[in-house]
Amino acid sequence: MLTLDLDFADIRAYPPEDYCGIIVMRLARRDKPRVLEVLGRLLLKLDAEELIGKLWIVNERTIRIRG
Repeated sequence: MLTLDLDFADIRAYPPEDYCGIIVMRLARRDKPRVLEVLGRLLLKLDAEELIGKLWIVNERTIRIRG
C-alpha cells in the first residue's frame, strides 16, 4: 500500500508484518511534481529492497525501512 496518510505509520495500529508492505510518504509539499519526483526515487529503491512485511517511511531526502 502506498499512502500519504500518516496514520499508517503507526505500527501498533498497522503492524507491517500483517501486510504485503506499507509505504508512507511524508512530504512537505504534496503537489503532483513533488510526489512524482519522490516516487521515481522510491521505485529505484524497490528494486533493491524487499517490501513484504515492512514499513517504509519516505520523505524528500530519505527512505527509512522498518521491519
